[in-house]
Amino acid sequence: MARGKGLRQVGYLDCPGGGQVSVENGFAYIGHMKSADGTGVVDVRDPKNPKRVINFPMPEKTHAHKVRVGNGLMVTNREVLPVHSQQPEGFKGGLGIYDLSKPGNPKLITNWETEGPNDPSSLVGSGIHRFDFDGRYAYISPTAEGYLGNIVMILDLKDPARPQEVGRWWLPGQWAAGGETSTWKGAAYRCHHPIRRGNRLYVSYWHGGFIILDISDMTKPKFVSRMSWHPPFPWPTHTVLPLPYRLQGRDIMLVADEDAARTRPFYPAFLWLVDITDEAHPMPFSSFQLDEIDGSEQPDFTGVHQPSEKVTGTEIPVAWFAYGVRIVDIKNPHAPKEVAHFLPDLPAGSNRLQSNDVTTDERGLLYVIDRIRGLTIMERAG
Repeated sequence: MARGKGLRQVGYLDCPGGGQVSVENGFAYIGHMKSADGTGVVDVRDPKNPKRVINFPMPEKTHAHKVRVGNGLMVTNREVLPVHSQQPEGFKGGLGIYDLSKPGNPKLITNWETEGPNDPSSLVGSGIHRFDFDGRYAYISPTAEGYLGNIVMILDLKDPARPQEVGRWWLPGQWAAGGETSTWKGAAYRCHHPIRRGNRLYVSYWHGGFIILDISDMTKPKFVSRMSWHPPFPWPTHTVLPLPYRLQGRDIMLVADEDAARTRPFYPAFLWLVDITDEAHPMPFSSFQLDEIDGSEQPDFTGVHQPSEKVTGTEIPVAWFAYGVRIVDIKNPHAPKEVAHFLPDLPAGSNRLQSNDVTTDERGLLYVIDRIRGLTIMERAG
């Protein structure tokens, strides 16, 4: 049964599992993991009684499991599921772009399409996997014709009916059509998703670690630095989250490896803190792991997955797969500590939690979506 410390449940909605949840103006927008469920809209104005409003389905073998909202737009990814080696007939991955001038009532403007064959050896399919959106520009991770795995691309949505590519960047070795040769196997090194802060993009690159790009000129993203701890650690880098404030006079970044696709049997993944004051030389200097997790090997999807990308203070909500939501206080970045946690009820059809994403709203409520089933709404307690 549900249990926690420092967090209590406010409401719950039994809905299909999701990859991401965004909340704005009293509505939660959920990117669902599987077809036919694509993107769902939930009315959370009364958080004790969330209600499903509408759902935008996706074709079989595809999904739209990521969603962002801003500036009167809802943007979703469109991706072929990785277990399928060919795109469904007539389908191309990319972005779904919706008019959200009426909160809770998206209207499709256009589907922006990208190219690129699906790689069945990859954990992501063709199209776009995850992305960031600031209301004008989308920072995306598309497959593209002639490239090995997903690359970095900036898309201008000033005219949402006609998105325009602004610039792209790829790790040398990805442009196979340009004669480049990779030093890695398959699509192991690929863009998972970029996050923008100022004139920088902070990009997770799966088993390729993370990369910092200078986008002062967005038409020509420029390499600043790269760091990878794969090997020796076997999990891929999932999220690279620069903090919007300094800690102890330093610029700090959170890095979450995803507890999946391990290159060898190992214990579950955890959260890193990296000093990027000298951005040309990133320096990992502390980490956080749950007390419940020891050094023994455990199944995939046990450890860390995703910190909330909406940062409002030093208490960071983190979706921790089989361990629900953990609130990690990084006020002392050398000694991050857990100050609250909540483990929702097990979702129907699952023998363990799979907390996939967490975000907050302007009321201070927390929303966690399970990748199997269910949206749980919480508040800080005590």
